[in-house]
Formats: sequence, structure tokens, C-alpha cells
Amino acid sequence: MPDVPDPLADQGQRPKSFEVPSALPSVLARVLAFSAVIVASICGGLMGLALARLQWGETEKTWVIVVSIVGSISASVGVVIVAVLVLRAMAEWSEVASIRVRRR
Repeated sequence: MPDVPDPLADQGQRPKSFEVPSALPSVLARVLAFSAVIVASICGGLMGLALARLQWGETEKTWVIVVSIVGSISASVGVVIVAVLVLRAMAEWSEVASIRVRRR
């Protein structure tokens, strides 16, 4: 079997980067999504606390804590779902944009 010459070896050049293209969104987008989840969790906990205080006052502290935790978790889960959908859409848009640029 004959050896096939390497075109890069003939020119004396090496590939500039061995990075594999990634579909991950930028670091800034991921940090913003994470911070949005944290802020939503805090706001949901505060809303649950206010609602529980209106309902039970200071007599049932256990229920106040439980409703605060449930409010925090439910708000953060809702924002996580939206953040994941936004990050996936961003990755898809950048992929479509790069295909359009390559076609030109």
C-alpha cells in the first residue's frame, strides 16, 4: 500500500488549534442564566415567606418555613426551564448563523 503524503508536512505547517467546535453558549450567557436562577430562588422564597406570614402569622413557624422553601424551589425550577430553553435557542441560532455565513 503506497504512503499518502501529508499536505501539512510538505508545507512545514501545523494546525493552529486542535479545539473541537462546541455548541455550548458563551460563558457570559451561562453565568447570567445561573444568576437568574439564584435571584429567582431568593425572590420565590421571599414571596413564600410573605404569603405564609399572611396566612399563619407568627404562630405556625414550621409552615412559614415550609411555604418559603416550596416558593423558592418552585420559582427556581421555573426559571431553570426558561434558562435552558433560552440557552438551547442561542446555540441553535449561532449554528444557523454560521451555516449562513459558510454558504456565502
